Amino acid sequence: MNEQSEPSAASAGRGRSPAAVKALAPDPDPHPGQAPAPRGELLRALAHDLLTVERDPLPKMSRPRWLSRLPHVAVGYAALFFGFLTTEQLADHYHVTGGPPLVAALLTGASIVVAMFRPIAGWWLGLLAGGLSAWLIHPHVGWGQTWPWTGGGLIALAPVLLLVALRVPPRVTVTVVGVSVALTGLAEVFWKPEHGQSIVLPALLLYGFVGLLGYALRATRLARGKLVEQETLTEEERAQRTLLEERNRIARELHDVVAHHMSVISIQAQVAPHLVENPSAELKENLAGIRENALEALTELRRVLGVLRSEQPDDPANPHHPQPTLAELDGLVDNVRGAGLDVTTEVAGIRRPLAPGVELTAYRIVQEALSNCLRHAPGSRVEVGIAYGPRELHLCIANSAPTRPAPPSHGAGHGLLGMRERAGMLGGELAAGPRPGGGYEVSAVLPMDPETKKDAEEA
Repeated sequence: MNEQSEPSAASAGRGRSPAAVKALAPDPDPHPGQAPAPRGELLRALAHDLLTVERDPLPKMSRPRWLSRLPHVAVGYAALFFGFLTTEQLADHYHVTGGPPLVAALLTGASIVVAMFRPIAGWWLGLLAGGLSAWLIHPHVGWGQTWPWTGGGLIALAPVLLLVALRVPPRVTVTVVGVSVALTGLAEVFWKPEHGQSIVLPALLLYGFVGLLGYALRATRLARGKLVEQETLTEEERAQRTLLEERNRIARELHDVVAHHMSVISIQAQVAPHLVENPSAELKENLAGIRENALEALTELRRVLGVLRSEQPDDPANPHHPQPTLAELDGLVDNVRGAGLDVTTEVAGIRRPLAPGVELTAYRIVQEALSNCLRHAPGSRVEVGIAYGPRELHLCIANSAPTRPAPPSHGAGHGLLGMRERAGMLGGELAAGPRPGGGYEVSAVLPMDPETKKDAEEA
C-alpha cells in the first residue's frame, strides 16, 4: 500500500538536478556521420578548444549528500597548499622574495580554483604561474636544482590538468598535456641554466598519468550517466505501457457493460409488441427500428471487443461476461482475509444499486487498494469504508503500518495510475498518501451519476 509515487516522465532522473544530469550526459558529436576532418580543420578545432574559456563547473557528487561538496573542498585546500608551497620554495631554495613570488603563488592557487569552473582558463593561468616562476628562479638555479619548474610548481599543474581532463573531450586533454610538456622542453632548450636539472621526462610521466586518470574518470562518469538515462527511458516506457494496458482493460470492461445493456434493449424491443394489445403498425415499426439499431450497435461493440481482447487472450471472450459490483465486495474482502490481512468494512448511508460504470470502478479501486496492502503492508490492519451520499460515493481504504517486512516489489505506482484513470473517467477524484501515524490511505469520490456531473461541469 506504499505506492507513494507514480512514474513520471520527468522522473527521470531519479532525483538529480538539471545541472547534474547535464554533467552526466555524453558530449554530442558536433558533426555526426561526417568523414574525418582535414588536418587544417583539425588544427583550427584544437585552437578553438584551447581558446575556449566557457563556464563548465565541476559537478557535485550526488551521493551521499554530505560528500556532495567534497571535490570543491579538496580543490580549495589544494589551491592554498600549492600557493603556500610556491612561496616557500622560491624563498628557501632559490632565495627569491618580495612581491613577485607572492604573485606567482596567487597565480598558482588561482589556476586550481579557476580550473574548477573554467578548465581551459585555469590551465592557461597555471602555465602563466609556471612561466613566472621559471623567470624568477632562472638567475638563481644552482647545481642539481630543477628548472624550469620548481618541485611544487611541477606538481601544482597536475591537479589543474586533472580538472581539465575531467570535463573536456580526449583530444583536448591530449593537446593540453602535450602543450604543457612541450613548453617545458622548449624552455629548457632555449633558456636552460648551465647546472639546472631537466624535468621534461618527469613532467611527461606525471602529466601523462594525470591525463589518463582524468580521461578514465570522465569516461566512467559519462557511462554512468548514459546508464541512468537508459534506465529512466526504460522506466518511462514501462509506466506508459502499464498505463495503456490499464486503459485497455478499462475499455474492455466498459464495452462489456455497454454490450450487456444493448442486448437487453434489443430483447425488450422484440418482446414489447407482445405485451401490448393490438399494437399499432407505427409502434411495431419504431420498436423494430430500436431493435435493429441495438443489434447493429451490439455487432460493432463485439468487433471492438474482439480487437481489444486480441492482445489479451486470457480475458473472457464473452461480451456478456458479468462485471463485478459492490454487491460482491464481501467475497473480495473474505479472500483478502484468507491471505492474512485483518480487514474490516463499514458501510454508511443507504446501500443501493448504482450505475454499472460506478459500481465497476468502485469495486476495482477497492480491489487494487487491498492488493497493494497485501504486497506492501503484510500483517497490517485494513479498514474499508464506503459511504453512500446523495450524489457521490465515498471510498476510503486505510491500512496501519506493516508488522513484518514487505517482500521486494517491482511496482512503481502503476496501480495508483490505474485507480486515478478509473476515477477520472467518471469525473471523480482519488487521493493517496501515507498516514500521519504510519500506514497508507487511498480515498476516492465518485459521482453517482457521471453524466449529470459532466453536464454540470460543461455548463
